[in-house]
Amino acid sequence: MEVVASKHLKVSDLAKQTGKREVAGTYEAAAAVCDAVYGRAAEARKRAHVALELSKGRDVEYGAAFALAVAGDSAGSQSLADDLKKRFPEDTVVQFNYLPTIRAQLALTRNDPSKAIEALQAAAPYELGDVITGVSLHPVFVRGQAYLAGHQGVEAAAEFQKILDHRGIVFNDSIGALAHLGLARAYAMQGNTTKAKAAYQDFLTLWKDADPDIPILKQAKAEYAKLLMRK
Repeated sequence: MEVVASKHLKVSDLAKQTGKREVAGTYEAAAAVCDAVYGRAAEARKRAHVALELSKGRDVEYGAAFALAVAGDSAGSQSLADDLKKRFPEDTVVQFNYLPTIRAQLALTRNDPSKAIEALQAAAPYELGDVITGVSLHPVFVRGQAYLAGHQGVEAAAEFQKILDHRGIVFNDSIGALAHLGLARAYAMQGNTTKAKAAYQDFLTLWKDADPDIPILKQAKAEYAKLLMRK
């Protein structure tokens, strides 16, 4: 939610004041990811670059790369992915979580959901391990989005449900709330109006105090309103 992004930025500001640039960069990157998945591409690109000015650490680069991929800056994201691959050739998190997720998101940006799902095969054996709280399930979230893009509602629902079933790993990551929306869209795709309505309601309840101008929230409200009109 908007609250989560704000908390990231508050922690980042505090870290900057105490000279902890790596910590500040990590939280700026997290805020960039929030902006990206919420549909605020310009803000996401700006925050990603701020994060990279603070640190070129592994986790900062990943967050910035993922945010840029979602926000449509494929070249910037690919450059960061190449750097991660070069600098961390034996890092399990990088090789089997970060890079597959970035590659999959880049494939989605190119409207190639099949390629995205293929890229995430490498992450499957590791994605439920709590390697980094919240980030661990990013491959699952992107796979769910890829199945939606490929009009595979049943498969998409299974991925988003996996996120909801592992709250201890997701913690307060933005994908936790967005999994409800993904599930709603997956059920709607299947023609299961009853379950879709319930999932939309869950998402909208979680975001009842969010900024009404957030693009993803406006989309969800429009989709839900359209669903209510179905007989």
